[in-house]
Amino acid sequence: MATRLERSFRGISERLAVRYLTNLGGRRIDEHTVEGDDWTATLSSETVEIGPSLSLTEVTVIFEGEEDTLESLVERFAQKAMRAGG
Repeated sequence: MATRLERSFRGISERLAVRYLTNLGGRRIDEHTVEGDDWTATLSSETVEIGPSLSLTEVTVIFEGEEDTLESLVERFAQKAMRAGG
């Protein structure tokens, strides 16, 4: 049974998130989708306001696949995103 996990990351661009996912074994399917052998990640982004004068890009990634696969994938992706963003 497939698992679906949604995670948001601030301070990185959607382009950079796609690069991280391809570095983790995925291939870009279209502008917002990266697919691995047994997982799919769908990305979207928006600008969010942080306080009265600061805004950041927030990228939301919906990961779909087997639970065991996603556990490791999401962890490795989050480590890359934290080093780049906030």
